[in-house]
Amino acid sequence: MSDVALKKIINNPDDFVDELTESLLLAHPDRLRAASPNRRALVRADAPVPGKVGIVTGGGSGHLPLFLGYVGQGLATGVAIGNVFSSPSAEQIAAATRASHGGKGVLYLYGNYGGDIYNFDLAADIVAAEGIRTATVLGTDDIMSAPKGKEATRRGVAGLFFAYKTAGAAAERGDDLDRVRAIAQRTVDATRTMGVGLSPTILPAAGEPTFTLADGEMEIGIGIHGEPGSYRGPLETADEITDRFLTEILAELDPAPNQRVAVLVNGLGATPLEELYLIYRRAHQILTERGVIIHRRYIGEFATSLEMAGASLSLLLLDDELAELLDAPAASPFFSQGQTAPVEPVESATDVPGAQATAATDTQVRRTRRASTLRTLLLDVLADLPRHAEELRALDARLGDGDLGITVSAGADAVREALLALPEDVHPADLLRAAGVAFASANPSTFAALVGAGLLGAAAEAEDLTELTLAHAVPITTAMARRVQERGGAQRGDKTFLDVLWAVVDALPAASDARTAAAAAANAAERTVSETRNLVSARGRAAWVGQRSAGELDPGSVAVLRFLEDLRDRIN
Repeated sequence: MSDVALKKIINNPDDFVDELTESLLLAHPDRLRAASPNRRALVRADAPVPGKVGIVTGGGSGHLPLFLGYVGQGLATGVAIGNVFSSPSAEQIAAATRASHGGKGVLYLYGNYGGDIYNFDLAADIVAAEGIRTATVLGTDDIMSAPKGKEATRRGVAGLFFAYKTAGAAAERGDDLDRVRAIAQRTVDATRTMGVGLSPTILPAAGEPTFTLADGEMEIGIGIHGEPGSYRGPLETADEITDRFLTEILAELDPAPNQRVAVLVNGLGATPLEELYLIYRRAHQILTERGVIIHRRYIGEFATSLEMAGASLSLLLLDDELAELLDAPAASPFFSQGQTAPVEPVESATDVPGAQATAATDTQVRRTRRASTLRTLLLDVLADLPRHAEELRALDARLGDGDLGITVSAGADAVREALLALPEDVHPADLLRAAGVAFASANPSTFAALVGAGLLGAAAEAEDLTELTLAHAVPITTAMARRVQERGGAQRGDKTFLDVLWAVVDALPAASDARTAAAAAANAAERTVSETRNLVSARGRAAWVGQRSAGELDPGSVAVLRFLEDLRDRIN
């Protein structure tokens, strides 16, 4: 890799995403406005649109115009923006949801990536407590990321554009949430994409390529984050690459003669437009030879990976309704089609520099007129939790990406800050809800999202309580474990922190007071961490290393254990 390939026109890499969102707002004030003070949630300038379903998307930066480029009329209503190739936080998604809600609910429409799923699901829990109904559709068009029969596990890539277009048009014409969701799902089910990579992308913060390809090599099926493809070999001609694409895509979609399709030829960031047109030329030849009618064609950059060289081809199989929705007018800073009505921007406090965010829940905190023992206890315990950061980082580095120490320490600090902002007699459900949102948002990750979701499950269980007693410990912990299990998909015995939660549920009924309960919980957690050590991790990032996980402590389980030990020590 030459030095030239590593050059970027940026300022401080750590400021890259924030400067990007600021730039978009400065450049397109007639189209976009901020929905949060940190500008990580953006909405169309006239959002919310009363009486219309909102559509919120989101994902990591680095894929412009994917995600934040398709916020506008006849497209998405709002977007949550993560760091480069990283999920946005649940609170960022919730902020975009609140600002997009016109009274008819909000569709979540985004790519099928684990971190995004956890955080969007958690955001759905957050806004559900505020009375906002949501539904979800995942883009799954990347044909080479999973075999036929497992379409639901495929990644979402450039073909997600088609779902934005049809669902956005359905929302614009006034369809209800169920109908908009059905239109989006029908579009996703009828879309297939296949891509090729010719060179890597360079992450701004790292300054290094995400993968390597030898001179003269290409990789078929590569993901937009640099995920490995299905074939690597010598670079082929434009016609040969397109033939590869259509052989796979047409085998699945199998359009009949005279059936209409939409064609999308997408550049990944560093491919000349001329080369994209060569791909379209060959696609046009093959489709017309089969008698297939090309109803619409889109050629350009629709989903990129920073400066990755390469291209993808997407096909959408159309019926009459999808064709009508695809033809409807739309307008965003990065895509326009037909004539749309003038936009009348909505004034918002978040447009003012330095304005403070106020979530809907902040003004609805209930008070019990009785000092919260739980609040006092958690403030003490959470102050100690960051001292375990290095241990957790080291454990996680052996099985994952080593960010658990940061997640736990940042989450503990964020929860303390959130609890300090609450009244001393805060209602237990509101306390647990605030803790869940704060932990999940501090350093967005799978662990953070699952803990946050569990705490929201516990908050729902405590909704009708004004005081937590020992009698409530089992149902509260059970609710947390069930929500984690539901959101993460793990089962007991998969060697995740869910094992510890269920062990605590089993241990608590024998306790007679708070001290014995805390001791029983910590002992059960310690025993579970030890007993599961020799198991092979079956879920989460640790599962990717397979047999190598046997003999290693599960990092998430240890994090919960350390919290319970500190809790026990404080009570005693």
